Amino acid sequence: MRPVPKSARAAAPPVAKKIPAATTAHGETRVDEYSWLRDGEDADVVAYLRAENAYTDAVMRPTERLQKALYREMLAKIKETDVNAPYREGDYLYYSRTLKGKQYPVHARRPAGGRAESREEVVLDLNELAAGAGYLALGCFEVSPDGGLLAYTLDTKGSGEYTLFVKNLRTGRLLPRRVKRVSSVAWAADGGTIFYVVEDAATKRSHRLFRHALGKARGELLYEEADETFDLHVLLSRSRQYVLVTSASHDTSEVLYLRADEPGGTPRVIEPRAAGREYFVDHRGDTFYVRSNHGRARNFRLFAAPAADPRRRNWREVVGHREGAVLEDVDLFAGHMVITEREDGLQKIHITSLGDGAKHYVRFREPTYTVTLGSNPEFNTTVLRFRYQSLVTPDSVYDYDMARRELTLLKRAEVVGGYDPSAYHSERVYAPAPDGTRVPVSLVYRKTSKRPLLRPTLLQGYGAYGVPHPVNFSSSRLSLLDRGVIYAVAHVRGGGEFGKGWHEQGRRMTKKNTFTDFIAAAEHLIARRYTSADRLAIAGGSAGGLLVGAVLNLRPGLCRAAILQVPFVDVLNTMLDASLPFTVGEYEEWGNPHERRAYRYIRSYSPYDNIAPGAYPSMLVKTSLNDSQVMYWGPAKYVARLRAAKTDNNPLLLKTDMSAGHSGPSGRYDHLRAVAFDFAFVLTQLGVEA
Repeated sequence: MRPVPKSARAAAPPVAKKIPAATTAHGETRVDEYSWLRDGEDADVVAYLRAENAYTDAVMRPTERLQKALYREMLAKIKETDVNAPYREGDYLYYSRTLKGKQYPVHARRPAGGRAESREEVVLDLNELAAGAGYLALGCFEVSPDGGLLAYTLDTKGSGEYTLFVKNLRTGRLLPRRVKRVSSVAWAADGGTIFYVVEDAATKRSHRLFRHALGKARGELLYEEADETFDLHVLLSRSRQYVLVTSASHDTSEVLYLRADEPGGTPRVIEPRAAGREYFVDHRGDTFYVRSNHGRARNFRLFAAPAADPRRRNWREVVGHREGAVLEDVDLFAGHMVITEREDGLQKIHITSLGDGAKHYVRFREPTYTVTLGSNPEFNTTVLRFRYQSLVTPDSVYDYDMARRELTLLKRAEVVGGYDPSAYHSERVYAPAPDGTRVPVSLVYRKTSKRPLLRPTLLQGYGAYGVPHPVNFSSSRLSLLDRGVIYAVAHVRGGGEFGKGWHEQGRRMTKKNTFTDFIAAAEHLIARRYTSADRLAIAGGSAGGLLVGAVLNLRPGLCRAAILQVPFVDVLNTMLDASLPFTVGEYEEWGNPHERRAYRYIRSYSPYDNIAPGAYPSMLVKTSLNDSQVMYWGPAKYVARLRAAKTDNNPLLLKTDMSAGHSGPSGRYDHLRAVAFDFAFVLTQLGVEA
């Protein structure tokens, strides 16, 4: 299936002859011949997207048997009927379970302290809620302090617009009030007052905080964030003594606080915002703990501040800044403080006993892995819940007794049919970037008697927002590994693997480091003979799709194939349009193109604006009609322009999910079918026998 058959090439959908849009900025006039694709209500646009889907299906038809085989393989590896490890909150143990044949989990609870067979209460059955809908996503899930009410949010379109519901867990009935566009929720101590943040309908910026005493007709506007680069988030501290409201941009933040037992009060600011200053707050006893970059501490420091007067002048340093270690997060319990650190790109959990000051680490020995704290709603506990996984270790839920320093494995995701982790090898290598920076690359492959040479390889990357690329386990990925494919992750700059400095070296006016880092990672794997250019596929989603699009313009001969998932490829047009969701807030990540210098820099790498005539590798571009983060028209325009410019016969496929959003299909079976489709494309393009 490498070249497109003539019959399939002939089926490529025609592009309508419509009036192009011309825009002028900083003395340059650019013509966008495919701007008409922005009108998703236009029948011609919908017909065009459906024609592209039909074309993609026609080209991929020879792989249908492989797709079905991959789907059956992946489905056979998961335990379809399963239950996760329960966590305690108040008087109940909460958990979710899945049922064979059902797309979504069932959320339930049972009394804590009782027997395992104690009577179960179904809290939310997402399968029932999804009936008749093509998409369903659960957002917030917050139980009131007395366990009687549940505040939850649902998105039924994939647009990222969540509606708030409140359910009486004792009667099973919903309260009549519904609130649209809710992004975060917190309960007051009385269990009868709820705080929630609402998004702006046009920009999707979380900007208004409401207080709602249940039983009243409507909520009361408590605070509005006027700065278009800031978003609000509300939560109840683990101590349940304070409602905390964080207003944050990409590099500045401010926290307001309100006693949870005085929900009618007025929120007060801990420390007024200052450009470039970030701080985040947790609470214990009579003290706020403040994680902040104050004092040029780009890897963050930790301060203690008296709750009676937490202004900056009263902060006392608890943990100092370390150049080689990032203080990522702080969690407070009645007797312990838990710090999540990242050193040499890897996470560690550091625990301090607040009684005697004793400190120790929970360490992990694999060369590359991911650790995340699990559900820890209880304050008066010595047990920390966390999740661990790596490229060879399945997702594992642990309870760690912080006082006894005892680790208990509660549940490890089962790979049905048997799985031997010793049959696979993970490692981390370093690729030299053009400026000498060492770029980590995480690898996993099936072991053989010899070092892997010139194997088919799938290389992924992201590199944005200071977010580290996760190093996770996937039972579905075994279908690639068992066919001899190497899976690799390039931890490029722009991400957060090495803290704020790593992020700063790959955003705004240094964004191109992200692309050259990725190219360096691919070249290193080729130079070390792990793979070759004609056996390499590259992939990325969202900002990672931008990465792949930019790399293909810079080095179209780098790889054999590429997958771009909901790719942010129309960067310049998007960032010039302040009416679009998220645009203004994104200036801090990409730059503001209304400024000449930023315009020219973005213009120089924006994938859509730098397509040139020539040969490109085989490409699968996937988008979703209801995506509000990366609008469908960006990928659609990109494919149309690229199809007109490229001079090869390699497949260029656009697949639009007409009912999903940024994360793709929401049901677990639909998700597996989408993965099988992608894997079939990769395997056939790399010449791997089914």
